[in-house]
Amino acid sequence: SLTDPTGGAQIVTGTMAGTIPKITGTSTGVVGPAPVRRFHGSVKLDSERVGRDAGRIAEEVVQHLLAQPGAKVTVTLEIEAELPQGASEQTQRVVSENSKTLKFKASGFERE
Repeated sequence: SLTDPTGGAQIVTGTMAGTIPKITGTSTGVVGPAPVRRFHGSVKLDSERVGRDAGRIAEEVVQHLLAQPGAKVTVTLEIEAELPQGASEQTQRVVSENSKTLKFKASGFERE
């Protein structure tokens, strides 16, 4: 192989007598950093504007991650509510039923 001025080795192909070797690429011998393969992030949403904030996150972060070849993206929404006056029976029933319908992995009300 021939050496280029930057110190890397050039890869030469063509071994038949009388042919001119063809340079197909260079190798500097320097290995770059490993590619970035993961992203994680956590953000507090305004409880009065969850839809808007979640939409912006989907547009400005999630869609860019999903555009990467072979990307697998998981988005988790966590809700924590403190209810100083307690939750009415109707609220408990509606929230519990909706959580089940929306396939929450885990949910429930607690007494202190």
